[in-house]
Amino acid sequence: MASLYNRLVAHTLFPLHERLMQRPTFGYLNELEKSQWLSRTGVEQLQMHKLKLLLQSAEQHSPWHAERIHAAGLEPRSDTTLTLEALRRLPTMTKQDATRNIEQLVWRDIPGGAFKYNTGGSSGQPLIFHYGRLRQASDAAGRIRARRWWGVEVGDREIYLWGAPVELNKTGHIKALRDRLLNQLVLNAFDMSVANMDAYIEAIRGFQPKCIYGYASSLALLAAHAKERGIKLRLPSLKVVCTTGEPLYPHQRKLIEDIFGVPAANEFGSRDIGFTAHETPNGQMLLMSESIILEVLDAQGNPVAPGESGEAVMTGLCSHAQPFIRYRTGDVVRYANDTCKAGRGLHVIGEVMGRTTDFVVRSDGTIMHALAVIYVLRATEGIDEFKFIQHTIQDVEIFVVRNPDWTEQSRDKTVSGIQARLGNNVRVELRFVDSIPPEVSGKYRYVVSHVPLQSGLDSALQESPPTIQLEKI
Repeated sequence: MASLYNRLVAHTLFPLHERLMQRPTFGYLNELEKSQWLSRTGVEQLQMHKLKLLLQSAEQHSPWHAERIHAAGLEPRSDTTLTLEALRRLPTMTKQDATRNIEQLVWRDIPGGAFKYNTGGSSGQPLIFHYGRLRQASDAAGRIRARRWWGVEVGDREIYLWGAPVELNKTGHIKALRDRLLNQLVLNAFDMSVANMDAYIEAIRGFQPKCIYGYASSLALLAAHAKERGIKLRLPSLKVVCTTGEPLYPHQRKLIEDIFGVPAANEFGSRDIGFTAHETPNGQMLLMSESIILEVLDAQGNPVAPGESGEAVMTGLCSHAQPFIRYRTGDVVRYANDTCKAGRGLHVIGEVMGRTTDFVVRSDGTIMHALAVIYVLRATEGIDEFKFIQHTIQDVEIFVVRNPDWTEQSRDKTVSGIQARLGNNVRVELRFVDSIPPEVSGKYRYVVSHVPLQSGLDSALQESPPTIQLEKI
């Protein structure tokens, strides 16, 4: 049962906070609670209605989009019903498009204001963009609804293991006070020292959260530290550990669930598009369909078949301040044509596999998931931490934090294992370091490839254009 203070946060403090910030979060939340139970057809009709409003706004306030809309022969102000097929007449939009044409994209006089944000650039491509109050409300309301799937309500205690500068760099004392008033405790994922992780474990025990939220790698690191200490956190209050920012690998999920004793639920999203999808207790990843149209496209820009993987191309239906329309996210997902097991009309994402830079390219041109090299390095004795960087098809560099079990056999096993995966002619350079810091964004990236997928294939084969295939691991 919720405490008196929890109810105060849920019904007074947090709604007041959102009103002061001019965000229509709770109005949007009320809509989401109803619309999730529409049929799939009803959800898609709602998407098309919101798409028409977005295109009307873009046509009026974003000259760059207006030119593309007119060139595609779309007439958002006509009485014609929009369709996904009509939307596909527009070309896709890239991060470079968003960066180079920002003055022709942003609606600076949007009611409530347009707010500038700079992404952390974990993909290697930092992006400056603008968002409005509706986008903020969509993110907050979508996250609240997803938490409710797991029995976590507004006002319940939450711990954030977080490291994004946009949160940590705000006026410290004011934000700390706000967090505590809203029943939130933020732990710094930028500084995961042994001493700090000991302190974090005690803070979690003392705070007794109902939900723990943070980067998948940071939560896995904290869980590994607890395991090393012989600690299993069994908190009567805790319902779920929500991971975000990165793919949640199977070994990380198992470790987190073993240490915390509750399910781990993955969240999918990005700064530019916003809160996108969340895992349910049934194990399905449900799209925030009321706010996002998702297309999964192959390398030629065609929709993939159910069960196949491709790039997530998204249209942010609440992105009026700076419209993201058919935006190439760089994320790779598996398309599913499933229905929600609980009866919701929201779309189901088969699997979030990572970013296009979370894949490596073998010397014969095969594209392989990051797990291909992660498994090799995880199975090698003497490695505490690692970071794998593919500079070219022929050159890789691996940063390794060793423990006392490291031997020359470990070196040989690492090199031969990587060459077995990527090709015997691949040069493997090992660099031994004391620690591996996170990215500027606060995320840990185990695998980074600087080989563009299509270019990598072309340079590997050099003759006829190859067919891209994702190797099953």
